[in-house]
Amino acid sequence: MASNDATEFRLSVLNPGGRDLEQYFDQPSAPDAKTHPPVNFHGFAACTRGSVHRSTKNAIEEKRPILLLLRGNFRATERALAECQKAKRTVAVALKETGLHQIAAQLRDRGKLARFLRVAGAADGCIATTPEAAEIFRRVRLNRNPDTVAFIPTPYPLEEKPWDFAVPPDQQTGIFVGTREWEVASRNHLAALLLAREICAATDEPVTVFNLDGRKGAKLLEELKFPSGKLRVRNKRQSYPDYVRELARHKIVLQLDRSRVPGQVAGDALLARTICVGGDGAVERIAFANFCGEVRTTAQLKTTATALVRNTAARATAIVESQWRAAERLSFQAVGKQLAIFFSRIANHS
Repeated sequence: MASNDATEFRLSVLNPGGRDLEQYFDQPSAPDAKTHPPVNFHGFAACTRGSVHRSTKNAIEEKRPILLLLRGNFRATERALAECQKAKRTVAVALKETGLHQIAAQLRDRGKLARFLRVAGAADGCIATTPEAAEIFRRVRLNRNPDTVAFIPTPYPLEEKPWDFAVPPDQQTGIFVGTREWEVASRNHLAALLLAREICAATDEPVTVFNLDGRKGAKLLEELKFPSGKLRVRNKRQSYPDYVRELARHKIVLQLDRSRVPGQVAGDALLARTICVGGDGAVERIAFANFCGEVRTTAQLKTTATALVRNTAARATAIVESQWRAAERLSFQAVGKQLAIFFSRIANHS
């Protein structure tokens, strides 16, 4: 039985056949370590001082509760679930990709849908990193106890000093566009750039955007004709810590994503100690409830963003409030406790 004492609870995250190497979080992860940062599903392992595996055998040998990720065509996940249950491990499953567009793309194939239904129905429980994914799991498991499905947001190491990338609000400058995918319609990347251009014209603040699409992306950005010298384009991928440091130098992170994702753009903004405006991810709705895209028009978001850019004191207050909300729901301590309680509950049910 899993302990509900968060100080004792350890979680093994299993991504069967995945690309990430085994990783152990017995000690806090340093920002400049050459390993996966403790965010997304690695965050679930890190906040419980657990581990991440791609080998089912190694995960089982840990003798801990297992969070098993649904990925690819779900065949490896289904095999891993059978092995874990044979070894009498408590297993919860989670979709690795949980944006609404990603779920739809995965489950439009009959074979994948069948495997998803079998795995989600047979596991001891299901964890969703968005409320929308939780509703899908609950409907799949109609005949099971509803307490065996939980929405648990992805955590961020907010209480760990090395992960505090804060820049004083009076030293921040510019607007960072948090999206970069032109081809995913629900990301609304073009709309975010157009909005950023408007705010730039109204406030004279520069705009930073990442372009990882080479010449094609450069030509698209050129067509938008930002004011001279006001568009700063980053053309190379950065390490995760350097990327967050980039965010931290900006007054706001701006996006118009409508994908209902877990919310890493907002999570990155939390570590950067800046404000995320727009977006409807889970983290946005929790930490940046006053600034997210939930029930707000683009015009309203423009007004909000412009005010934050212009008013240093208001932005500083907003940062403090968002960090407080995040500490309550998204910190390692908060999410580690949620995981311990949930796995204890599903162990009792099973």
